[in-house]
Amino acid sequence: MKKLWSYIAIPCTALAVFTGSIAWVLLLRPFYYAQIAPLGICESSGLTAAQVRAAYGDVMDYCLGLRQNFAAGVLPFSEEGASHFADVRVLFILDLAVLAVTVLFLLGLHIVCKRRGEPLPRLGGRTPAFWAACGLGGLILLVGALAATDFDRAFTVFHGIFFPGKGNWLFDPAADPVIVLLPEEFFRNCAIAIGVSLLGLCLLLLFTGRRQKK
Repeated sequence: MKKLWSYIAIPCTALAVFTGSIAWVLLLRPFYYAQIAPLGICESSGLTAAQVRAAYGDVMDYCLGLRQNFAAGVLPFSEEGASHFADVRVLFILDLAVLAVTVLFLLGLHIVCKRRGEPLPRLGGRTPAFWAACGLGGLILLVGALAATDFDRAFTVFHGIFFPGKGNWLFDPAADPVIVLLPEEFFRNCAIAIGVSLLGLCLLLLFTGRRQKK
């Protein structure tokens, strides 16, 4: 029975690491603000830096469930464009919900084990976190290699998987100028930040869980 909890902890740990690596990029708005000047967003959009930050804030507030209706600062938007952000909103909230549930589960499991004075049984001499890192790390390296060779193709495949049968993510800048605030380079930087976070956490779990406890 104890080993069953170890097996359950593996996917929970992988999900916590995965969703957590995404969550900080979604929640830490200075990550976007720092890219406004380097990416020339004010020049391409014709907005001031303050207007860009306000528009991005409105979009993220909506996508994170902090406001009811979609808005993009002073920028107009189409119904089709707003519908895509409604789809994004579902994924963002799902990511945060999975992160909360898995972290609470793992925290509860840790508290129970600590009170009993017995850690979760190791599997093959390694912690459940070690095996979670192996599986997740291998997947990330594969996806990262594919994205590095052709990011445009990876970007298209991503939308095909998470927004099946929909073309509302193909924005017309004339109808939805908000897309000018979110250039492809920004999404590439987000992918890099998430990938680095994932690999860093996986390496930490691999290092701390590789040895048999004496």
